[in-house]
Amino acid sequence: MSTPAPDAGVRAARPADAPALGRVHARAWAASYGDLLPAAPDEAQLTVAWTQAVTDPPSSRHRVLVATAGEHVVGFAALAPSADADAAGPGTDAELLVLLVDPDAVGRGHGSRLLNASADVLADSGARRLRTWVPEPDADMQRFLAGAGFAADGAARVLDATGDGTTTVREVRMSAALPTRP
Repeated sequence: MSTPAPDAGVRAARPADAPALGRVHARAWAASYGDLLPAAPDEAQLTVAWTQAVTDPPSSRHRVLVATAGEHVVGFAALAPSADADAAGPGTDAELLVLLVDPDAVGRGHGSRLLNASADVLADSGARRLRTWVPEPDADMQRFLAGAGFAADGAARVLDATGDGTTTVREVRMSAALPTRP
């Protein structure tokens, strides 16, 4: 007898999730940024990278969370300490490196669940602020984050997507205060 899975939830990523992470990453990236960037990321390479991120994260503060629909991974969020030069200090500012939901699962609350779970995990670890970089043309993500209490904080940078200067995307940083835990 199998244990029933909830209709939707968020949990820590497991090594066995890596192929689903690679698939969701490739599909969501192509759907969201296909017009901005020359080529979608390779699913097999992404699977290898997500295997590494889940099994051997760069630090104990790096996390990968997955959104599930039944037993299927339909989205994910990757969290890390903020690497920005103006970060308040170790453990105080955290970064949402990526939050992606499979295009077929968008609009079902998975992104909101991931963002809320991310905020809870980070607040429980002592973080006080969550930052994320969003491509300037991605108005949908900016609206989603603004609806969750994020605001542009004035920082911007240019992402060199291909590493050779031929494809650049301006990103804006959005930040939100995290709840204080006793």
